[in-house]
Amino acid sequence: MTSPRVFVTRRLPGDAVERLRATAEVDLWEGDLPPPHDALVARTSGADGLICLLTDTVDAALLAASLRLRVISNVAVGYDNIDVAAATARGIPVGNTPGVLTETTADLAFALILAAARRIVEAERFVRDGRWRTWDPNLLLGYDAHGATIGIVGMGKIGRAVARRAEGFGMRIIYASRAPADVPYERVPLDELLARADVVTLHVPLTAETRHMIDAATLARMKRTAVLVNTARGPVVDQAALARALEEGRIAAAGVDVTEVEPIPPDDPLLRAPNVVILPHIGSASHATRERMAAMAVDNCLAGLRGERLPNCVNPEVYDTAAAREI
Repeated sequence: MTSPRVFVTRRLPGDAVERLRATAEVDLWEGDLPPPHDALVARTSGADGLICLLTDTVDAALLAASLRLRVISNVAVGYDNIDVAAATARGIPVGNTPGVLTETTADLAFALILAAARRIVEAERFVRDGRWRTWDPNLLLGYDAHGATIGIVGMGKIGRAVARRAEGFGMRIIYASRAPADVPYERVPLDELLARADVVTLHVPLTAETRHMIDAATLARMKRTAVLVNTARGPVVDQAALARALEEGRIAAAGVDVTEVEPIPPDDPLLRAPNVVILPHIGSASHATRERMAAMAVDNCLAGLRGERLPNCVNPEVYDTAAAREI
């Protein structure tokens, strides 16, 4: 019996790929950069399974060319890189890796809060550049996290984990979400959150509704002393508007782990803006978390190849459709 073939679009940490090789023929993309889209289509067209990253665009054209494809497994919580509706229409389950990166991403969000508010990166450069001459009572003044009001936009798993950390800093916690969450914090409309919060931290998925949720108008509602943090998805923020707001001093600082285009172009105005910390999308980048994500992605893929329900499936309706076709 011929082993199923799986295209894996990048080297993964840990032993997940070796475990996959015990069951399937693995076609591994060895490049340091994502496969170009034409290569992605070509390598997936003969595959039974696809393990991909958020940098890989799995669109309707790719799916139409991949007649053998039985499962798509994304090594991420988000899946806006995949046309899930098109996959569902073709009866292909799509897996993701939820839960495992919650605490690690919340750690990074809080690191960005502290780094941006206290000007940590700027201060470190100040020392390395040889500009530190003496202790100065006015040198690199920032803003306190302890006792501040934090506004959490999106009270899902990561938002709740950030709130737990904020409690340890004695912060006042408010949140905005589409529906009330079972949390002991005050839920307020987004406009009110923006006006009241000293720190605004974003934890929402990228959808048509949340794209450019933070734009020039919403930035204008924030305090001039406020800090904006984004560890969700880059397009949730209008990046050009954020750069202008920082340049004009309409908010105090920002910390972002995600950008509208990744990697951020070297001529992007945000790179020239003051008081901004920009990271290369490392929210889940700890050894333990990334290895667990890879393992979960392989678990999803193996289940799909066996014709079983994926442990973490973003389109479970695909199974109802399949069952209906069998009746």
